[in-house]
Amino acid sequence: MKSSKFVEELRGKSVAQLNEELVAAKKELFNLRFQNATNQLDNTARIKDVRKNIARIQTVITEKARA
Repeated sequence: MKSSKFVEELRGKSVAQLNEELVAAKKELFNLRFQNATNQLDNTARIKDVRKNIARIQTVITEKARA
């Protein structure tokens, strides 16, 4: 699956890199929501994908913090 590859890539990164990815994903989500509010967004499913990616990144950060 695509998501398991994404999680494996995340687990190979440092916490600092994960935090950078988290910030970038949150910015992307903000931009997607803004485009959706102004009716400029074509693929609304992208919002759901980005939200799930944010959750995956946060989960990996938590796993690393506990280890």
